[in-house]
Amino acid sequence: MDIDWDALKAHAIEAMNTAYAPYSNFPVGAAAVVDDGRIVTGCNVENASYGVGLCAECGLVSELARTGGGKLVAFSCVDGNGNTLMPCGRCRQLLFEHAAPGMVLDTVSGKKLITEVLPDAFGPNDLKGN
Repeated sequence: MDIDWDALKAHAIEAMNTAYAPYSNFPVGAAAVVDDGRIVTGCNVENASYGVGLCAECGLVSELARTGGGKLVAFSCVDGNGNTLMPCGRCRQLLFEHAAPGMVLDTVSGKKLITEVLPDAFGPNDLKGN
């Protein structure tokens, strides 16, 4: 599947513009291409109880499930200035769970496979047979 990275980043920027970040003033938007070709997005949603805020990746994965599921094949995440962001460790794990084999992320150091940004990841296959 050919990925239009500029268009994917534009979707992430659009999502970032809807973020709810009154405490950190650090809006984040994320966008991903699903294996069926659709694009899902998410934005961060903060909360006065800081620990229960939601990262943009959480919203994206919720949107993935809400719109029919599937596997993520390409991912982009941006800050309030449209700069590429690297997902935190928790969000890398969340993305790994919903990644197609060979999923590619646009990172601060270039395009990388999900297995490169979360090597030796624990996932659904580790639970088989238990």
